Amino acid sequence: MKKLFTLLMLAGVFTFSSITLNAQDADSSSTMEDDSTEVAEVAPVETVDEVLPPVVEEAEESFHQVVKQQFIDGGPEFMGIVLLCLILGLAIAIERIIHLNLASTNNKKLLASVESALASGGVDAAKEVCKNTRGPVASIFVQGMMRMSEGIEMVEKSIIAYGSVEMGKLERGMVWISLFISLAPMLGFMGTVIGMIGAFDAIAEAGDVSPSLVAGGIKVALLTTVGGLIVAVILQLFYNYLISKIDSLVNGMEDASISLVDMLVKHKLSK
Repeated sequence: MKKLFTLLMLAGVFTFSSITLNAQDADSSSTMEDDSTEVAEVAPVETVDEVLPPVVEEAEESFHQVVKQQFIDGGPEFMGIVLLCLILGLAIAIERIIHLNLASTNNKKLLASVESALASGGVDAAKEVCKNTRGPVASIFVQGMMRMSEGIEMVEKSIIAYGSVEMGKLERGMVWISLFISLAPMLGFMGTVIGMIGAFDAIAEAGDVSPSLVAGGIKVALLTTVGGLIVAVILQLFYNYLISKIDSLVNGMEDASISLVDMLVKHKLSK
């Protein structure tokens, strides 16, 4: 009986609580309806729809506007030159990346083709295979095999000499990227010095040290420095990638040249 009484008490409590909650919900819904009618009378929904879109558009364009404003505040004289360094450096870097990717060849496949051509058609057939293959390795092979009649020593000298020429072609334009990497921070620091000079000139003219007078010059100084450092970091990443690509191609050229000399010695001995 005690358990039954306890269950009945609990059921009554839950029922009472549910009734009170429903009553409160009904009261709150009624008050919300009244408030909504008042809001509808005071401020229609159309005005809210008219206000919201401009806020969203400002949020979307905020980053672009901030970058544009910071560029203008930094001064078009130095920020424009720093931006020009970035554009020219990226143009040269992209051109070098395309050139180096086109210069990359499958050296193992080329050596296999040259060896089969030497076995079947001799040096002339091997030269035709190399002439129909793009890349510096094939060009070095052609120059080496053109001196085959003069002996293996002349072949080695020709490969070394023409290898230096091809390596110079691979490194062409890298000096300009290095120049822009050094020039961009220097221009930024120059803007820093000029901004500080302008700040001290403003202090001298006003005869009083005021934060508002110094803030403008310091802001220009910091923005030009940041712009130059950002350009230098971006171009330095491309420069290091290109250097590693050139080193890989040069190592492949040296290994392939040694293999070519070995094949030519073997072909000459087998004749």
